[in-house]
Amino acid sequence: MKQFIIDTLGLEDITPEAIGDDDPLFASGLGLDSIDALELGIALKKSFNVQASGESPAAREHFRSVNTLVAFVAEHGS
Repeated sequence: MKQFIIDTLGLEDITPEAIGDDDPLFASGLGLDSIDALELGIALKKSFNVQASGESPAAREHFRSVNTLVAFVAEHGS
C-alpha cells in the first residue's frame, strides 16, 4: 500500500520505509491534502474496486493511515 500511495501521488522524494504504518497520511504526517485524497480514492476504485466518499467521517477514518487504508481495502475490495 505504501508503494501504491507513492506511485499514485508521484511522491518522488519518499520511500516506503519513510512512511510509518500508523503515521497520519494527512496534516502533520505525510502531509497529503484533499486533492491527494481524491486522486488516491480514484486509484483505489480502479485498482481494488473500492469506493469511499471523502466527505463522510467514515471515509476520513479509512484514509487516516496506511493500516486503516489496508484494512478498508481488505474488507471492501475485490
